[in-house]
Amino acid sequence: MPQPDHIMKLPTPSESELDEDLQIYFQKCREKLGFVPYVLQAYGLRPEKLRAFGRMYNELMLGDSGLTKLEREMVAVVVSNVNRCYYCLVAHGAAVRELSDDAQLGEMLVMNYRVAELSPRQRALLDFAYKLTETPQLVEDADRRRLFDVGLSDEDVFDLCAVIGFFNMSNRVASGTDMMPNSEYHALSR
Repeated sequence: MPQPDHIMKLPTPSESELDEDLQIYFQKCREKLGFVPYVLQAYGLRPEKLRAFGRMYNELMLGDSGLTKLEREMVAVVVSNVNRCYYCLVAHGAAVRELSDDAQLGEMLVMNYRVAELSPRQRALLDFAYKLTETPQLVEDADRRRLFDVGLSDEDVFDLCAVIGFFNMSNRVASGTDMMPNSEYHALSR
């Protein structure tokens, strides 16, 4: 049974209605990914927010950091699991499968990261992401110390918090607008 056939439950502008820089951005997505992620199409409703979203995503997920791209994607999945964000579980679960070359890891993280055999560093990252998402008021020095104990620097902890915060925000936008993931994500790296 296919998922619902909409990008989101608010109007989504056609690509031809967007400014030229955004049309170019979408074309680059097509060249690199083979499709334009629905999250970008949805943000097209508010072009300045699309530009800001794109800049922030690219900085957090692709920019210079002591966190690997795989670690950042794993964090995105765990945050999205806590928030039950269908869009991000599908999209970032696919990214974990691709980056790890392990379809089982992607599925475990989507369902329950605690069943996965993870390195102590990965476990600490994901435990922190889970706690900061589910009970942020309970995060304390001991939680940060555990991150330092597995080799994270001050900058890495800041980057981790920024990724966690970004996906909490993104999950809420996706859930609030009933945003669907592109169907292409379901088959990636399987």
